[in-house]
Amino acid sequence: MENLEYESIHVRRLNPEDLDKVTRLDAKITGRSRGEYFKLKLAQNLAETGIKISLAAEQDGLFVGFLLARVYYGEFGLMEPSAVLDTIGVNPDFQGRGIGQALLRQLRTDLGGLGVAHLQTEVSWDNTGLLTFFQREGFRPADRFCLELEIKPRP
Repeated sequence: MENLEYESIHVRRLNPEDLDKVTRLDAKITGRSRGEYFKLKLAQNLAETGIKISLAAEQDGLFVGFLLARVYYGEFGLMEPSAVLDTIGVNPDFQGRGIGQALLRQLRTDLGGLGVAHLQTEVSWDNTGLLTFFQREGFRPADRFCLELEIKPRP
């Protein structure tokens, strides 16, 4: 992958040394620490098996964003490959500067090279900022519903 320079934004592959940066940035965005989640996700994305894409964004030498995605073949009964955007995060102090757009642009380039024509993600219904961002990037509601079933744990 060639590094993407989108204005002053540098997009590159995530590496194992980025774990602390990812977890600190995510905690700043969400207000809670998900260190173990990202330790597992980043380890999975950096493993040599399967097709996973993990990107970092830097601006003026600062780590300002990241993205984790994966490619599936035949998931949910689909015959063609599809990609899932697991996580995207942009430092709140740098939002509105094209960081997320640069990350998605590189992801689209990578997925296009793999012959993947569809990218899916899930967003909380009340996260209007993220919904607006995805809408601006061309995302639309999927033809399928995401269903969930609450499982009550046994005492």
